[in-house]
Amino acid sequence: MTTAFDFKTTALDGRPLDLAAYAGKALLVVNTASKCGFTPQYEGLERLWRELGPQGLVVIGFPCDQFGHQEPGEAADIQSFCALNYGVSFPMSAKVEVNGANAHPLWQWLKQQKRGALGIGAIKWNFSKFLVGRDGQVIDRYAPTAKPESLEGDIRAALG
Repeated sequence: MTTAFDFKTTALDGRPLDLAAYAGKALLVVNTASKCGFTPQYEGLERLWRELGPQGLVVIGFPCDQFGHQEPGEAADIQSFCALNYGVSFPMSAKVEVNGANAHPLWQWLKQQKRGALGIGAIKWNFSKFLVGRDGQVIDRYAPTAKPESLEGDIRAALG
């Protein structure tokens, strides 16, 4: 059976990012963008990472430019923006696509595991979120409007 820990990507700094390194931890996987109305959610994501990381949560941001061209920058621009404006220290992937024929395999799998509202598989906008349990299986999917702090109860339950 496939799990989230079976996937690999490239980190924002260009190094390999193998999700197998997080096996046994809960993941909060988020497609992000620097110029979106939801961009301030970086602050809440960072807080979750800092507070719940020691208990086994890993937040992973996946910058994506598929929605309104709201992530136009290169990797260095994205990294600098996130660090300077929101103090982001959680792992970030290189820019990916989350929909369409070129969608990253992890995102293809996530969408198959948990469809969105009204049974829609596609990601609707930036800051869609997936909570993955310690077993690597998707627990839930959250809309872009769901603020990170509203997920804390579900995350704590996933951490057990």
